[in-house]
Amino acid sequence: MKHLSLTAGQIAEMVKGTLKGAADRVITSVSGIKDAKADQLSFVGNKKYQHQLESTEAGVVLVCADLAGESTENRSLIVCENVDHAFATVVGMFAEEPPAWEAGVHPSAVVAADVKFGEGVSVGANAVIEAGAEIGNGVRIGAGCYIGHQVKIGDGTMLYPNVTVMYRCTIGRKCILHPGVVIGGDGFGFIPGKQGLVKVPQTGIVQIDDDVEIGANTTVDRARFGKTWIKSNVKIDNQVMIAHNVVIGESSILVAQCGIAGSAEIGRGVVLAAKAGVNGHITLGDGVQVAGTSGVVKSLPAGAIALGTPAESQREFMARFTLPSRFEKLNTKFKELTREVEELKAALKK
Repeated sequence: MKHLSLTAGQIAEMVKGTLKGAADRVITSVSGIKDAKADQLSFVGNKKYQHQLESTEAGVVLVCADLAGESTENRSLIVCENVDHAFATVVGMFAEEPPAWEAGVHPSAVVAADVKFGEGVSVGANAVIEAGAEIGNGVRIGAGCYIGHQVKIGDGTMLYPNVTVMYRCTIGRKCILHPGVVIGGDGFGFIPGKQGLVKVPQTGIVQIDDDVEIGANTTVDRARFGKTWIKSNVKIDNQVMIAHNVVIGESSILVAQCGIAGSAEIGRGVVLAAKAGVNGHITLGDGVQVAGTSGVVKSLPAGAIALGTPAESQREFMARFTLPSRFEKLNTKFKELTREVEELKAALKK
């Protein structure tokens, strides 16, 4: 954290929140709610975590509207419309500047003679850039990266160390590829033959549009033909696998260790939670949400929420999940009714 002091009043003005409590309380850094001290700011964005306010020592806490009435003894509260966004704003104020990347090509980098560089490009130690590559303005290529033949990388994109972009693939502007990402490895295609499995040529490319972020050790396979396509503003977590000819719509979120099989089409604004799997050659409509560890085996319409394996709607899942307990309750009721009937029979015989 950088050395900075802000008052609760200044922070409230910065995040456009409503201040409850002392405006002159001074904050020098941010922290999680459990570890925060009197000179630190933290946040509670949901009423179900209300109990954390009782034990925290944080001097200033960003809270949602449902917690606006909480005590301001020994602390100030700032009521925010969007707590997560507000906290991100404050963190940005206190955050250290990232390490500077100096423009230029490191002496140990291997760069083909015909590579086209824009202005202000930085190429790190032991990077390799093959013939025909085009690198845009302000691109930063970390140590040990491999940029294949005829690759195109747009302005302002950052490749952290040990990223691989294979031949003819394209990366848009202002993208971020974290360490170990592999773009354009062959898709997994084999057919049975007389001598065993025969490799199917993967002749397409990967196209990544603008403002895409891809987490560490994620792989995006090249298409069998045409392109595997990651559209703009998609955010992908670590260790995600995207197979050949997949299309992922704008502003979708793919969380860690999920996998998408070949030729699946993912709509705009879709969320795949951790370890979710999507079958090949199916379509997920815009805004679909898939719960963690779920397996989607058939196409889903826009706005659907799916969970379980095989994935099903919330209503179907809850009906099946609660069936044993419902059956147990019905069985208990049946036994009670049977007992009452027997008691009535016995009474009638008297």
